[in-house]
Amino acid sequence: MLDINFIRNNPDKVKQAIVLKHENAASIDQLLEVDAQRRSLIHTCEQLKNKRNEKSREVSELKKKGQDASIIIEETKKIGDEIKSYEEKIVGLESQINNLMLRIPNIPAADVPIGKDENDNVVVKSWGVRKTFDFTPLPHWELGSLLNILDLERSSKISGSGFILLKGLGAKLERALFSFMLDLHTSEHGYTELFPPFLVNRASMTGTGQLPKLEEDMYRTAVDDLFLIPTAEVPVTNIHRDEILSYKDLPLYYTAYTPCFRREAGSYGKDTRGIIRVHQFNKVELVKITKPETSYNELESLLGNAEKILQLLGLEYRVSKLCTGDMSFAAAKCYDIEIWAPGLGKYLEVSSCSNFEDFQARRINIRFRDENGKLRFVHTMNGSGLALPRTVIAFLETYQQKDGSVVIPNVLQSYMGGIKVIACK
Repeated sequence: MLDINFIRNNPDKVKQAIVLKHENAASIDQLLEVDAQRRSLIHTCEQLKNKRNEKSREVSELKKKGQDASIIIEETKKIGDEIKSYEEKIVGLESQINNLMLRIPNIPAADVPIGKDENDNVVVKSWGVRKTFDFTPLPHWELGSLLNILDLERSSKISGSGFILLKGLGAKLERALFSFMLDLHTSEHGYTELFPPFLVNRASMTGTGQLPKLEEDMYRTAVDDLFLIPTAEVPVTNIHRDEILSYKDLPLYYTAYTPCFRREAGSYGKDTRGIIRVHQFNKVELVKITKPETSYNELESLLGNAEKILQLLGLEYRVSKLCTGDMSFAAAKCYDIEIWAPGLGKYLEVSSCSNFEDFQARRINIRFRDENGKLRFVHTMNGSGLALPRTVIAFLETYQQKDGSVVIPNVLQSYMGGIKVIACK
């Protein structure tokens, strides 16, 4: 969440940022009104406490003199009742403030392009040479059927639409890819590998910004009020919730493989063919917890770590800087990595690398003590490194041959047990 002092001092700036993110700016006026009521009540309450202290001293003096203090005692009691009433009202207002604060999005960084939607994103980098074919490349669902590695009919029978059943070398390819990613990030990029819970509590989901705004997109277990994670960002970032770190601990780099679960509410009818948009998918996540002064350099480094996967796999991609209207609720700045899928003839997003600045840290109360002993909020960021199955889509479609078989590049062959080609059955 944002700093309430910043909102008080910069209401117009915050409103403008909210509008650029297509959120409701009227919430700021409501927040400031409730905040003013709270501060007024706190002032009144403090005055009453001072008055009660004065009355208590009067009672003490009267008793020392052996005089009757019953009238002043009664007045003191009434003041105490007033204080209790005001304190109850303050608690109610603080709850309102917290609920309003949780619904205010992060402010875009100064260099984020202003725009309405994905059409206003800015491509900042491209990598690789687009592969040419002397045949018409097949989409991944046709390749998956020819190779007998993807069975969408049976996955639909098991769970419904939007789920995946990989078989044989398809399952092995999935495992090979995320194992390759984890090994690279841990051995060369300095990340500590984690294997976190796949179910998290409401506080964790609220802390990273999925709740309350995105609850309809999440899978929830009603009895225990636990959520299936939409990304490893949630459990990994919450590891240090309510902790005070030392500046010597920072930066922290974490990576984790997890399945991810998303209802995709509001997205029905989009990308219904194949495995582009699904409810369960695998992903390797990168999370950084850093000092504020270094966070934007760390974001660029994180982006490069994700890009390295695609470079080693030899897959063409581009990087876009997201505009204000296409960024997530919690992000201050975000890059999307989009991979070229020749069978589909379009780019697919395989990673979003975001800096949240101190937005998440304030929600989950992660602070550090700096070199001068001052307590400050950390900055958090994350990105996919990378997301499957869209990486699988581009991989199959890029390395397909005329007969429908798929070549395994050298960098992945050891993870595939030496297999060099996935051949048609």
